[in-house]
Amino acid sequence: MNEPFVDIDLHGMRTDEAERVLEKAVKDAGPGTYQIRAIHGYNRGTALRDMIYDSFRYNSKVKRVIPGDNRGITILVLKELY
Repeated sequence: MNEPFVDIDLHGMRTDEAERVLEKAVKDAGPGTYQIRAIHGYNRGTALRDMIYDSFRYNSKVKRVIPGDNRGITILVLKELY
């Protein structure tokens, strides 16, 4: 996977499933991938959002974990845009 911005839809997944999907996406991200946008939803997605922050903020390939443009998205920044 070498897209600059990758969207991953986590709707309907349990936290352990979503964590595996995101771990694989981070591992498979190529040198041209800047961000992975985890789309988890808001009403029922808060457990997924919390898991993303807890599991990926200390990942060596993830520079930072930030909220997206809406509350149902969390962004894993792998590489700065500038």
